[in-house]
Amino acid sequence: MAISYKGEVTVVLDSQHRTPGNLRAFVQATIRSIRTGKSSDVRFSSTEKIEVVPLTTKKMEFSYKDGEDYVFSDPETYETVTLPPELVGEGKNYLVENAPVTVTFVEDKAVQIELPPSVVLRVADAPEGIRGDSANNVQKQVILETGIAIQAPLFIKTGERLKIDTRTGKYMERA
Repeated sequence: MAISYKGEVTVVLDSQHRTPGNLRAFVQATIRSIRTGKSSDVRFSSTEKIEVVPLTTKKMEFSYKDGEDYVFSDPETYETVTLPPELVGEGKNYLVENAPVTVTFVEDKAVQIELPPSVVLRVADAPEGIRGDSANNVQKQVILETGIAIQAPLFIKTGERLKIDTRTGKYMERA
């Protein structure tokens, strides 16, 4: 969610409700300013009023990488949004052309992207498995088309398409 904090629009990254033994309850939150991009930890007492800023989400597709920035387009209107690498974060490891993502906007400014739970990526490089080395669930390191290295079973070969969990970065199955 997004809130107005000290006259500035911020996105709440994490929040915890705490009730220490002999003190009043409070909410500990990590917030990030939309304007500056800086994160901070703040504490709200149970009596404080907070102004909630409306969020909008849009289904978009990854188009291309422009230098350091990532360009996403709306599949219906073909409107594009350019996001800095700090906003994309670890998601860059799973972005291929036309990959669907959900972009969250606050006051027409993109603040967060959300990847689907799994993506299908092609194996760019997979070393040959050693014959007879399959007694236990032995895995080898393979390089995917986005440059990320993951652990996969020995039978995976270069050029195959794999389903990868975007939350853990682990191999799920062949696609």
